[in-house]
Amino acid sequence: MNRLKEKYQNEIVKTLMDKYQYKSIMQVPKLEKIVINMGVGDAVSNSKALDAAVEELTQIAGQKPVVTRAKNSIAGFRLREGMPIGTKVTLRGERMYEFLDKLVSISLPRVRDFHGVSKHAFDGRGNYTLGIKEQLIFPEIDFDKVGKVRGMDIVVVTTANTDEEGQTLLTGLGMPFGK
Repeated sequence: MNRLKEKYQNEIVKTLMDKYQYKSIMQVPKLEKIVINMGVGDAVSNSKALDAAVEELTQIAGQKPVVTRAKNSIAGFRLREGMPIGTKVTLRGERMYEFLDKLVSISLPRVRDFHGVSKHAFDGRGNYTLGIKEQLIFPEIDFDKVGKVRGMDIVVVTTANTDEEGQTLLTGLGMPFGK
């Protein structure tokens, strides 16, 4: 079993039960899924860019991402409806815990001038969104094989009802929030 999932079941559930006085263990917030999204704007003119992004996201997440397509046309960007413009992958279960563990213990500390992630990136319902400027912070990515530095959005979806509960859950799981 994953060490982060074990920590959740053995320590964090008890802490949250005591702090928020839940009547049932089923009320305790838990991780539902993690969605990693990588927008590839240059895929409009260069279809090879999308293949590279898919390959990198597969290495990072450990499972094959889906190609996302444009919902509507935007003439200014030379974009037509249905054109591939990005990739995303949804992690659940073991892979989700493994990814979060890797993110908070290995990848985030590798960011230059890192002082913790923002406490203000919650959506009001306990879900947390984190933007990463470059994919090079992940240990799976080979620096020499990267054609272009791309950013990505990581959305951590929880069952928490409030931002405070979500933040307590993520802090317990090791998310390094800034001061």
